[in-house]
Amino acid sequence: MSGKAGKVRVAVVFGGRSTEHAISCVSAGSVIAALDPDRYEVVPVGIATDGRWVLADPDQRLAITDGRLPEVTGGTAVSLVGDPAGRGLAVLDPGRAIGPALTQVDVVFPVLHGPYGEDGTIQGLLEMAGVPYVGSGVFASAASMDKEFTKKLLAADGLPQGDHAVLRDADGAVCPDPAVLDDATRQRLGLPVFVKPSRAGSSIGITKVTDWADLPAAVATAAAVDPKVIVEAAVPGREIECGVLAGRDGGPPEASLPAEIKLRPGTDWYDFAAKYLDDAVDFDVPADLGPAQTKAIRDAARRAFRALDCRGLARVDFFLGTDADGNDRLVINEVNTMPGFTPISMFPRMWAATGVSYPELVDRLVATALREGPRTPR
Repeated sequence: MSGKAGKVRVAVVFGGRSTEHAISCVSAGSVIAALDPDRYEVVPVGIATDGRWVLADPDQRLAITDGRLPEVTGGTAVSLVGDPAGRGLAVLDPGRAIGPALTQVDVVFPVLHGPYGEDGTIQGLLEMAGVPYVGSGVFASAASMDKEFTKKLLAADGLPQGDHAVLRDADGAVCPDPAVLDDATRQRLGLPVFVKPSRAGSSIGITKVTDWADLPAAVATAAAVDPKVIVEAAVPGREIECGVLAGRDGGPPEASLPAEIKLRPGTDWYDFAAKYLDDAVDFDVPADLGPAQTKAIRDAARRAFRALDCRGLARVDFFLGTDADGNDRLVINEVNTMPGFTPISMFPRMWAATGVSYPELVDRLVATALREGPRTPR
């Protein structure tokens, strides 16, 4: 190992260019705190909102304090070396002597949410660099980030989806124009609908529409985040989540006990503020489910993990309702290949309820990344 006294050197990469920059910082703070200093040497690498990579300053804030979101600011300029012989980071500021050892890392933990981090882009960069990393590879990251293609791949494996439409023009090109959603599609989807950026997370850019007259404004809000806009029919039911981890020593993937998100009175839906800023939701961890329901959710989560060719970890989000005959109806909402790791995030809480503590969870993810190495076929 390249760290001091044989420790594993882990580059925790956080921040990024997406609208989920702040949440990535908060997640990274929790991950760094969970890495045992007797076993790991942490290299905190921040990516500023303009794309600059820096070796983060010791006083870098990685928490939401008094409602203020954290942001990557200063630090020593670094870059990931594309040559596999480099094994990590190059210092770009010749005036800063941080020691040549930091140019080599054993594994990267990309705690990045959204575009330029969770969508296959940094995964491709890490593949080129030949550095092992936590999480899914290029394809699974890209496919899971794009809600349209997540739904296509899951449907191809027989997993249930909610009704939806992607805004495209008559030639099939992505077109964030509400007018392309014709009357027949509106009637099929019904109201309410959720208008979403296809490639974003943390409920950023999402609008619940209860009147078609509000559709243009909702599409504009989503298109400001991503030009590909998806309109989803509301799915009645309980909001259930389930975590998935790669199996130990290469075994089959494992699913956590499911959890349920319950909105408090006055909260219409699980938006960004409800997730991170307001005291607006309750979490049942584990969810109050029957044995058959729990099994069905865990089985579907593992199937979704495999259908998208995920690696390392994922969180699968469901709606659990009933069909016309009163039977359970389970619908997959989305798959998140780098779920939140904040202190209140569901992924670590579900695994804690399943018997895997936060430090153990981080250990497993790092061990899996080191065992698997870069994913590109040789």
